[in-house]
Amino acid sequence: MGKNKFAWIDVIPETDADGELAEAYTANIEPWGGVDNIIKIHSLNVPSMHAHLLLYKTVMYGKSPIRRPEREMIGVVVSAVNHCRY
Repeated sequence: MGKNKFAWIDVIPETDADGELAEAYTANIEPWGGVDNIIKIHSLNVPSMHAHLLLYKTVMYGKSPIRRPEREMIGVVVSAVNHCRY
């Protein structure tokens, strides 16, 4: 049988989260009603989740000569080049 070409990362579902993780999930609920998987991959290490969110918010919303729509477009192009299904 062929190798699985997709990685799998164990996560703690929102329904099983408690303490600091539950608070982080609550603070990051998206308009669709849940937490994005890219955030949930940090569920076993909440400090890494906070660091990821800080980096994302700085890159996407921080002061920059690159306008917000251009930043989004860069993200789309990078994801396409990397064959990212997310």
